[in-house]
Amino acid sequence: MITIKTEKELELMRISSGMVAETFQYVSDLVKPGVTTGELDHKIEKFITAKGAYPAFKGLYGFPASACISIDEEVVHGIPSAKRVLKEGEMISIDIGVRYQGYYGDAAYTFAVGKISEAKQRLMQVTWECLFRGIEQAKSGNRLQDISASIQTHAEAHGYSVVRELVGHGIGKKLHEDPQVPNYGKAGRGPLLKSGFTLAIEPMINMGTQNVHTLSDKWTIVTDD
Repeated sequence: MITIKTEKELELMRISSGMVAETFQYVSDLVKPGVTTGELDHKIEKFITAKGAYPAFKGLYGFPASACISIDEEVVHGIPSAKRVLKEGEMISIDIGVRYQGYYGDAAYTFAVGKISEAKQRLMQVTWECLFRGIEQAKSGNRLQDISASIQTHAEAHGYSVVRELVGHGIGKKLHEDPQVPNYGKAGRGPLLKSGFTLAIEPMINMGTQNVHTLSDKWTIVTDD
């Protein structure tokens, strides 16, 4: 069931989401060659807890860290490690969640590690554009798949593929609520969007195949190619 949030609930979500944004601002200065993903995770957790909040992913479904940190062909759910050292030219996606006074904020941001290739720069730019295409459609009176279709159309127009198995979601008192928000679909379909809905729109765009699989760690999801 899709819940409509009260103004008080929305305000708490603005606070938790603001903490996510502040964490990204903090971590942006830490992403550089030679740093381990384990170090980043430790600092992210300390930053969040210092604000009186809790890192939402830690322990969720058994996840062992505070942030999901995925590199290059890793799409989502990469596990931070003291052995994984960032290298010049990599793309690193950091997914951060915050729980504050019972309400969640959630976002992911992709950073360049040093200087990256033009192909990676273009992928990052188009994915960013896809996000805002989706946000533009997230308004009362539209249908859910208006968001989905706008993301898919923009990504595919630039020669990229859209991951099917992974989607955005509703968010609020739980990190993952109804509805699912696919990054592909047909405009005009899906639930009617209403004021007070809260959604995490999460474009996952690939250079090559849309197909993905899970590694032996049972968390990290990577592209098939």
